[in-house]
Amino acid sequence: MPTLYTSERCPYAARTRIVLAEKGLDYEAVEIDLSDRPAWLYEKNPLGRVPVYEEDGGLVLPESAVIMEYLEERYPEPALWPADAAERALGRLWLDRFDDRLGGAYYAARRGDGRERLDQTLADLDRALEGQPYLSGRGYGLADVGYVPWILRAVDRFGVELGPALAAWLEQLLARPAVAAEREVVAAL
Repeated sequence: MPTLYTSERCPYAARTRIVLAEKGLDYEAVEIDLSDRPAWLYEKNPLGRVPVYEEDGGLVLPESAVIMEYLEERYPEPALWPADAAERALGRLWLDRFDDRLGGAYYAARRGDGRERLDQTLADLDRALEGQPYLSGRGYGLADVGYVPWILRAVDRFGVELGPALAAWLEQLLARPAVAAEREVVAAL
C-alpha cells in the first residue's frame, strides 16, 4: 500500500489527499508535525516538505503538482484532466502560475501583511470563473484541486467573502465527497 507523508494543515498535502480520494485509492497516511519535522523526512524530500508519496518498490515523489500528475497518469480513471487538449493546457497553466495567482497572496495574508492582495486575487479568480464553471473550462480537474485547499482555508481562516462566480465554483466542488472531506479537515484545524 502506498504511503502519503502529509500534514492536515498543509494545503499542498491537501491537493494530494483530494486526488487520492477522487481516484478511490487507498493509502497509509503518516502525519508530519510541520513544527518539528523528523530528520528522516529530509531523506524523502531534501526540502523537508510534505506531501511525499511513496510506493512499494522504491518510488518516492515529493511536490504536490508532480504527485497529482503522476496519479493522473498512473490511474487514468476517473480522469481529472478535461478531454479537450486546450482545456488541459489551460488547467496546467493555472497550476503553473499558482504562486502568482493565489499562493503568494494567501501566504502574505497569513503573515499579516497582505489581506488586500488576497481580496484582489480572489476577485480576479471570481472574474476568471464568470464565463466557465471550472478553472480549466467545462470540466472539473486538477486545476480546481490545485486551488481549492487555499480557498477553503481563506474562507475558514480569514472569513473572506467570495464573489458570486467563485462561490458557485466552491459550492460545486463541495458537492464532491473528496473536497467536502477536506473542508471537514480544515474545520477541525
